[in-house]
Amino acid sequence: MAFESVASAPSTPERTSPEAAEDLIWTGSYTADKGGQAEGIGAVRAARDGTLRWLGLAAKADSPSFLAAHPSLPVVYAVGEQARTLRAYRRAGAFGLDPAGPAWPTGEAPCHVAVDPQGRYLTVTCWGDGRVLLFELDDDGGIAAVFGAAASTEPDRPSRAHSSLTLADGRVMTTDLGHDLLRVWNYVPGAGLALDHEVALPHGCGPRHLAQHASGSVFVVTEYSVEVAVVQRSAATGTFRLAGVGPATQAGALPGDSAAEIALASDGRHAYVGVRGSNRMSVLQVGADGTSLQPLADFPSGGDWPRHHLVREGWLHVAHERSHDLVTFPLDPDSGLPGEPTHRLALASPTALVPAARNP
Repeated sequence: MAFESVASAPSTPERTSPEAAEDLIWTGSYTADKGGQAEGIGAVRAARDGTLRWLGLAAKADSPSFLAAHPSLPVVYAVGEQARTLRAYRRAGAFGLDPAGPAWPTGEAPCHVAVDPQGRYLTVTCWGDGRVLLFELDDDGGIAAVFGAAASTEPDRPSRAHSSLTLADGRVMTTDLGHDLLRVWNYVPGAGLALDHEVALPHGCGPRHLAQHASGSVFVVTEYSVEVAVVQRSAATGTFRLAGVGPATQAGALPGDSAAEIALASDGRHAYVGVRGSNRMSVLQVGADGTSLQPLADFPSGGDWPRHHLVREGWLHVAHERSHDLVTFPLDPDSGLPGEPTHRLALASPTALVPAARNP
């Protein structure tokens, strides 16, 4: 596999012009406490030609495995997966991040954080003990209070909360990989999350990450079965129901595979799924009404263990946790299919790619 260029993270951070802030991508990572080689939250600049340039270490932190950017303020939030913490960071200089307040305790193995599009709160999901937490934010984006949500209980299997998403109707949907559940919540200011209803998925599928289409359908990638479930909202009752489950890849799951992430193109016509093990990316076509997905093609991800990926302005950036790199593919605007990879950026143990808010 040929690449146009290979770049490594320099020991001295690069200082960039203010214009580059619009192209910032924060990188989550695993550090030594989780067997990784990184030092904390990184900062990368994405050029218009798809190339990525390492700017430097934005903030030293222990295994900030997932990040979220405030929608309108220069604040970034990071979970500490091994430390069981959540922390807010405020922008400093061209790309630096300074801690903004103390580290807040979470449940065991917090693996995902997401910010409300209105900036009122953020949600943290914990893989280790299944806890779902809501942290209310103040007017400056700081963390002001924390509320625990009702636990999912089942006698024979542990709960494994894995991700969350604020839906278009203002509710929050979370995945429970251990109980094969989607849980839909209402936000109650000053009280946290109140359970609205649950959607059961096939036993053993392991719902991991999710994305909502403009049609209102929610696409859920399943880690264990390597499929995509489609859930739809009833106009009459407001509840979601399982509309269908299909393969996440054209060739099907291979021994040792586990699906990681699903992301939608900006026009909503294609979805992209990363599969660890066989180290593939899959392109799926979204049906015209947004209620179905059809795998179009599988292709090598370009590295080892595609943990997370980002679809951005006609490019697909794939973060490989075990080969320590980010690989970039151009995407055809009509077919959604990738061209040959054009760029690889060496980066230690990346686990998440999160664009900075533009003009915060």
